Amino acid sequence: MAYDKFNVLRSTAVPLPIENIDTDQLIPARFLKATERVGFGDNLFRDWRYNADNSPKPDFVLNNPVYSGKILVGGKNFGSGSSREHAAWAVYDYGFRCVISSFFADIFKNNCLNIGVLPVQVSPEFAEKIFTAIHADPKTELEVNLQEQTVTLLATGEKERFDISAYKKDNMMNGFDDIDYLQSIKPEIEEFAKHLPL
Repeated sequence: MAYDKFNVLRSTAVPLPIENIDTDQLIPARFLKATERVGFGDNLFRDWRYNADNSPKPDFVLNNPVYSGKILVGGKNFGSGSSREHAAWAVYDYGFRCVISSFFADIFKNNCLNIGVLPVQVSPEFAEKIFTAIHADPKTELEVNLQEQTVTLLATGEKERFDISAYKKDNMMNGFDDIDYLQSIKPEIEEFAKHLPL
């Protein structure tokens, strides 16, 4: 499933400074029946966003119109818990293209990279600077530059580099998942196959 190419993202951000946000909080298990990647955004953080009667909880950040953007800034150990890829689907379907945290659970991180959400791991100190800046001014913009592998607080110019594998970086910049990548090199695969012994 191809997705939008990711190069440079400049956006305001939604702050969620809670540690150990697990995948069951991201998308509760009762919403895992669907097998397509659409519709999960409605239930992102479902139990934190809505009351039992489906009315929005006004104190939850996604229900606060002050905060918006394509970047979610989460606390340490983001995406822990079960390996459900639906959690990454929910993040993408809601509209986030990047999640910033000081630490990610490995499986969630890889699931994000496979569907077009860029997980950016920064130092705890820089994460705290981001939270402070957003809380002081919700219109604070961040710039995430995948080519340069940097995230910048545009108001101050402070920036930090992040790591990403060369393969996943190339896929995201081309809008490829793993299958798209294989299809993109089909001519090379076919040429290689011609030289294999029968």
